[in-house]
Amino acid sequence: MRALFLQHDPGSQPGLVGAALVERGIEIANLPMAEDVTDGTWHGELPPASDFDLIVPLGAIWSLYDRDQVGSWIDDELRLLRDADEQGIPVLGICFGGQALAAAHGGEVVASSRPEIGWSTVDSIDPELVPPGPWMQWHSDRWVSPPGAAELAHNEVGPQAFVLRRNLAVQFHPEVDEATIASWIEMGGEASEAALAEAGTTAERVLADARSHRERAAADVRRLVDRFLGDVAQLV
Repeated sequence: MRALFLQHDPGSQPGLVGAALVERGIEIANLPMAEDVTDGTWHGELPPASDFDLIVPLGAIWSLYDRDQVGSWIDDELRLLRDADEQGIPVLGICFGGQALAAAHGGEVVASSRPEIGWSTVDSIDPELVPPGPWMQWHSDRWVSPPGAAELAHNEVGPQAFVLRRNLAVQFHPEVDEATIASWIEMGGEASEAALAEAGTTAERVLADARSHRERAAADVRRLVDRFLGDVAQLV
C-alpha cells in the first residue's frame, strides 16, 4: 500500500504519522508543494487519487481562504480530496488538511475566536480512535463540519476531529515532535514569536511540553493510526 503526504510548506513533515504508517508496511510518498513559508505559490500537478491507497494532507502556515497564498493550488487539492472520497480512497487530514477535508465536502473554514498554540487536551467522543491528548496545536482557523460528518472531538476553541465515510480530519498535529516544532519556530522567526505571545505561551514552554509528552504522544499516534486504518479507512 502507498500513502501520499501533501506537504503544503517546508514545515509540513510526515513525522510520527509517517513513521507509524511505515511500521505497518505502508510505503509513503511525499509531495513538496510551496517551497517558502512566505510564498504559498505552487504550480505543480497533483497526481490522481487512484495512484494511492491513502492520502494525508498535512498542515500549512496559511489560511485556506487566503487566496493570495494558496489560490494557485487549493482548488485542485479540494478536487483531489473529493475524487478520493468518490473512489473510496481514505484521507487523513491534519490541521490545514483537516480544514481542507471540511471545505471539500461542503463545510467551511473560518477564523477562530482566538489562536490555539501549544499542548492541550480535547474532549473526545471516541478516545480509542482520538485519544484526549494533550496534542500539539498551532492554528488560527477552525472548520464548520460538512454535512453528514460525525464529530469525534472538540474543545472550547472549536471542533477537533470528525469522520465522514473513509475520511478522518483532526485539527491538532499528531505528527509533530520537539524537532519539528523547533523547526517551525525557526522558520517563522519573529512571526512565530509574535504568534506564541498572542496565544499566551512561549517557545521554551511549548518545546518543554513536547519533551514531557514525547512517549505518551507517540503511543497516542500509534493508537490513532491503527484505529484509523482499521475502523475508518478499512485498509486492515
